[in-house]
Amino acid sequence: MHSKIRPFYLVFCSLNRNFAQKMAGLYIHIPFCKSRCIYCGFYSTTAFELHQQYTDALCREIADRASGSIGTIYLGGGTPSQLTLPQLHQIFDTIYKYNKVEKDAEVTIEVNPDDVTEELAAALPALSVNRVSMGAQTFDDERLAFLHRRHTSRQVGEAIDRLRKAGISNISIDLMYGFPEETLASWQQDISTALSLDVEHLSAYCLMIEEGTPLYRMQISPIDEELERTMYELLMDRLEAAGYEHYEISNWGLSPRPLQRERESRSYRSRHNSSYWNGTPYIGIGAAAHSYDIQSRSWNVSDLRRYIEGINHGKRLFEEEILDEDTRYNDCVTVALRTCEGINLKNLSARHRQYCLENAQHFIDDGLLKLSHDNHQLSLTRRGLFISDMIMSDLMLV
Repeated sequence: MHSKIRPFYLVFCSLNRNFAQKMAGLYIHIPFCKSRCIYCGFYSTTAFELHQQYTDALCREIADRASGSIGTIYLGGGTPSQLTLPQLHQIFDTIYKYNKVEKDAEVTIEVNPDDVTEELAAALPALSVNRVSMGAQTFDDERLAFLHRRHTSRQVGEAIDRLRKAGISNISIDLMYGFPEETLASWQQDISTALSLDVEHLSAYCLMIEEGTPLYRMQISPIDEELERTMYELLMDRLEAAGYEHYEISNWGLSPRPLQRERESRSYRSRHNSSYWNGTPYIGIGAAAHSYDIQSRSWNVSDLRRYIEGINHGKRLFEEEILDEDTRYNDCVTVALRTCEGINLKNLSARHRQYCLENAQHFIDDGLLKLSHDNHQLSLTRRGLFISDMIMSDLMLV
């Protein structure tokens, strides 16, 4: 996505600086990985000797940044499933001790398939986890080896079986397409295998070659754009036919349906990730974690040892950006337009609404954007999805 580079400043402040009293989301970043995947651009480390020190620091930051009501909790990484069960218990005990967690809170943990032992699966409900997000990526073992993934395709199904037996009824898997020399037929097979697992949610991303990653240094050419488009169209068609709602550019959840014996009638959208797309405030805990309180956004230092040292000395090291009205408008365009609902024009100021509609008109005329019947919602059409970055860029204030 295109966005302006905006200035920021480094802030050293006491840990008890709180955000808004009512926070919808709590994100906990667990940066540890057993090995690094060649495509990953997220902050992570293999410094396993720091597991307990980091866990202790996380718990202190959680306690000192206690907020109001929490509706979602998300442990992401890195690989949260690399922590020991006592460390996970320590984190969750601290969360519930210092925060008012809503009774129906969505509580998600990211896992690697090969980490999902019977012991871990059985422990998750006791930790209050009710949603698991798993990085499957592909069901081709050669491509998994190419990515430096630790698991095999068979272990994905085994992990899901263990989670089901433990009572986890909301499982998401990540898929990836656009591998070098990948064919449409092999992508078809990956989709078929994913659907056979009958999970409640899927996320899918084209393999990105990001600067600074091992994949970038391999000088591999990106996939042909026309093939990438065809793969994405195929994915949309297959998932829609299987009853999944395409609620965000890269995310599908099972659509609400009449109550069935196997699965309750509900939406399986990711409530936590939806907070990011609809502008709801959230707190990010841990090294490199981001926070947002409508008026500002901040991100903790992306250095494990500096993060631990700062927390241990009563200081949270972070950078912060104060958001003016134009910046908040641009942010709205880049996140809300990713969703099937799009931009709620009623939430914009008169000036921003006029600017947005004036710049959107030629996209509406070309069938790339659409207005709702009441003219309150502006969203991408199916055709518009394929050039979403360009559309967002044109709607943003320069």
